[in-house]
Amino acid sequence: QVQLVESGGGLVQAGGSLRLSCAASARTSSRYSMGWFRQAPGKEREFVGRISRSGGSTFYADSVKGRFTISRDNAKNTMNLQMNSLKPEDTANYYCAATLLTYNSAQSADYSYWGQGTQVTVSS
Repeated sequence: QVQLVESGGGLVQAGGSLRLSCAASARTSSRYSMGWFRQAPGKEREFVGRISRSGGSTFYADSVKGRFTISRDNAKNTMNLQMNSLKPEDTANYYCAATLLTYNSAQSADYSYWGQGTQVTVSS
């Protein structure tokens, strides 16, 4: 069982930056790939990006590619999402998730463990 807790959300103006963090309760290195998803009111949960178990490989949705960067520190059991050049359409509740699968999955059903989410609001 892995417990995940997100932090770092808030209100930011368009063009600004935010850094989200995800803290895991158990050692995640060498076991779990991790991902970020987001969900805006009235919309389905959307894949943002994913990082491999070692942190050596990342995979992003086209909507955030070039603006968002995922990193992880397995020694500290943390994963981060650096969000730059934020747009109002990035407004959503952001969730971190973990999976034992090793391939690049953008499907929420492939992730077994989820955090409670952190709200990001981008004003225009």
